[in-house]
Amino acid sequence: MNNKELSHEPGLERIATGVPGLDEVLKGGFFEGAVYIVRGTPGAGKTILANQICFQNARQGKRALFVTLLAENHARMLQHLEQMSFYDAHLIPKYVYYISAFRVLEENGLKGMMDLLRREMRAHEASILILDGLIAVEETSTSDREFRKFIHELQAHAATAGCCTLLLTNGRRGEYHPEHTMVDGLITLEDVPYGKRRQRELEVRKFRGSASLRGRHPFQITDDGLVVHPRPESRFLRNTGIADGDRISTGIAQLDEMTGGGLIADSSTLVLGPSGSGKTTLGTAFLQGSSKAEPGLHFGFYESPERLVANARLIGIDLKSKVAAGHLEVLWRPPFERILDALGNELIDAVRRRKVKRLFIDGWGGFAGTAETHERLTPFFAAVANELRSLGVTTVCAMETQNLIGPELLVPATGISAVTENMILLRYSEYQGRLRRLISIMKVRGGGFDPKLREFEIGDQGLRFVDSFKTAEGVLSGFGTERPDAVAAPSRPKKQAKGRRAAARRRGKA
Repeated sequence: MNNKELSHEPGLERIATGVPGLDEVLKGGFFEGAVYIVRGTPGAGKTILANQICFQNARQGKRALFVTLLAENHARMLQHLEQMSFYDAHLIPKYVYYISAFRVLEENGLKGMMDLLRREMRAHEASILILDGLIAVEETSTSDREFRKFIHELQAHAATAGCCTLLLTNGRRGEYHPEHTMVDGLITLEDVPYGKRRQRELEVRKFRGSASLRGRHPFQITDDGLVVHPRPESRFLRNTGIADGDRISTGIAQLDEMTGGGLIADSSTLVLGPSGSGKTTLGTAFLQGSSKAEPGLHFGFYESPERLVANARLIGIDLKSKVAAGHLEVLWRPPFERILDALGNELIDAVRRRKVKRLFIDGWGGFAGTAETHERLTPFFAAVANELRSLGVTTVCAMETQNLIGPELLVPATGISAVTENMILLRYSEYQGRLRRLISIMKVRGGGFDPKLREFEIGDQGLRFVDSFKTAEGVLSGFGTERPDAVAAPSRPKKQAKGRRAAARRRGKA
């Protein structure tokens, strides 16, 4: 057996599913003439997925044959599909043809069933065949051998007709599935619980003839049908690195001086700080530099666009004119019942669409709150950061620390600092009876920086630096104190001279 026999022929055509995200997971779609099993629990979305593929291909002039082995009435199924935007009754029955084979299977067994499928595929010149209810074929089979023979014959007819075949099934109770070794691909749909919420996930377990995106990819059932969200960790694998040493202004002149001329282009900067410390102010100041040459994007979770623009105006930052000119886009995604992968993909798609050069993510907690597990955050951030870097984006990301004041720095995710080039720390400090804001540069990869601690104030003129810690220590602990050597030493009284020299000195003065 040669390599050609072990894989699909080089000229084999793909059949795009038309399902958002799924073709990317499959690296282009299914193969014509191949047979795939789509397995999932009841309600996982198998029937909607299959119908969506049929109607999307019917719009391209291809014909689909949908055969059901279930007792469900076709009219009832179509009533449910009418709510979906992909459904088009005008495509039935010329391009999408429905057949119920339940009685044929009951009365004539597997042979009668195979004769029906072969005859209908030829009669309708079907490019796609859906067999909904493979479990019924399995239960009708008298042995595993007979069931495997049915799958084998179906593969032969599908290959001859060039008809892509999807077998929908709930799966049997046992662990042994002989049909899985025979078909060209296996796709599973699951509804997975995470705490008090559930998330639908799709996984390509097997896919002959092509690579596919590995792992479980979340999907949603919307009014438009299924929407698959490929995992960024499997989708974004490139990393071109930093192309040059150009600098991008932070929008704050004194901060540019501290960082050696601004942020390195195409780099990512993590701004750490407690609530109210000035992270959003720093980010909006960075976006104020958005222009036609450097389009900007604000990707936020907590402030609506109107509120963001209004608050920025109060501190002398004009975002409204930037938005009106098309130099800046503000995307607001409240972090309620969101999917982490959907947010990551939407961010990258928006960057590509507008060719963004300045990006402010406000803040990282919006992503963290949607993650299924805490362990996903670091690889997710690394994948997104690498893709942004490869797209030539200079990114500033705000991350809220857990403690307002104190010597410890408690961040919500570990390991993220390793994949960012720059880190800026904003903190509160109690000093001379006042609560003050403090800024310091913790890290600038590939360049020097000013390590000095600076106080800053936020007013109607924006963010302004103030030097007030020249004689203080312990500021990073949150409780600044004066250094002992900076306190003026009290003057000592002169000692009275004694003896004859002192008496002579007193007479001379007289």
